[in-house]
Amino acid sequence: QVQLVESGGGLVQPGGSLRLACAASGAIFKLNSLGWYRQAPEQQRELVAVTTSGGNTNYADSVKGRFTISRDNAKNTVYLQMNGLKPEDTAVYYCNFNLRVVDPIVLGKTYDRDYWGKGTLVTVSS
Repeated sequence: QVQLVESGGGLVQPGGSLRLACAASGAIFKLNSLGWYRQAPEQQRELVAVTTSGGNTNYADSVKGRFTISRDNAKNTVYLQMNGLKPEDTAVYYCNFNLRVVDPIVLGKTYDRDYWGKGTLVTVSS
């Protein structure tokens, strides 16, 4: 089984910074794309940022120039550095890992699957 553990959320004043981290553990063969999503109250979950296995990154227009996604493959971890936070950034942030994992039953078999963290709350308020 694969587990994702998020950390780094909290309360911050407008203009402040936070760094989120999400670490995966378990029978991981390879990290594919890693991303962060967020969901504000009464809104749909939206993509914030994603990084591919090739190192490409993509950001929501609303966070470009303020947020930076990065990954440490050796630690099975993805980070989201958030600067210049605004009240509209308030949301629960979820990490998403697309992983190639080892089949626990069939020897030598692997497959790709999406995993989600449980979410960490970011509140931007004065």
